[in-house]
Amino acid sequence: MEASPGAEVTVLLARARAGDGAALDAAYSAVYDELKRAARLQLRRMRDDFQTTALVHEAYLKLAGNAPLAAVDRNHLLALSARAMRQVLVDDARARKADKRGGGQAALTLTASIGSGDAAAIEVLALDELLASLHKLDERAAQIVELRYFGGYEETEIAAMLGITDRTVRRDWRKARAFLLAEMGA
Repeated sequence: MEASPGAEVTVLLARARAGDGAALDAAYSAVYDELKRAARLQLRRMRDDFQTTALVHEAYLKLAGNAPLAAVDRNHLLALSARAMRQVLVDDARARKADKRGGGQAALTLTASIGSGDAAAIEVLALDELLASLHKLDERAAQIVELRYFGGYEETEIAAMLGITDRTVRRDWRKARAFLLAEMGA
């Protein structure tokens, strides 16, 4: 009987938490195609110049370089990766904004080109600030926005990741969108 891909990733993550560095690489490799798909959807929506592969690799470096990995299963790893992608895009947007204000020397970046993504940078920063506000009010709704917007996941995928129903995801998504639209209009 063959183990499911989710079970395989769970085993690899357990080994990674026990200190096996190669296990984290293998777990990330197991979800790599899915992460590339999510990054591609996100970057297409943003019309950003950031390279898909660069975004996935930067997210991996952020996950691997921080404190010991806390992911317990495949869904948790995907959620943490979506959050890491958000952080990479926000850091990139902040750097672009600082450069526009004469932030000094040009930063070394993995983006393809600079310039056409200025609007995307402002959008990412604004959304990041709004998500921080939403997180204080409703943590799960903020997580759903993060997974949909930065992770590119569908409602059914998010429901499975968070262990809730599709209906709950839709309800929280509507509530979060209303909050974000109200805040953007203010």
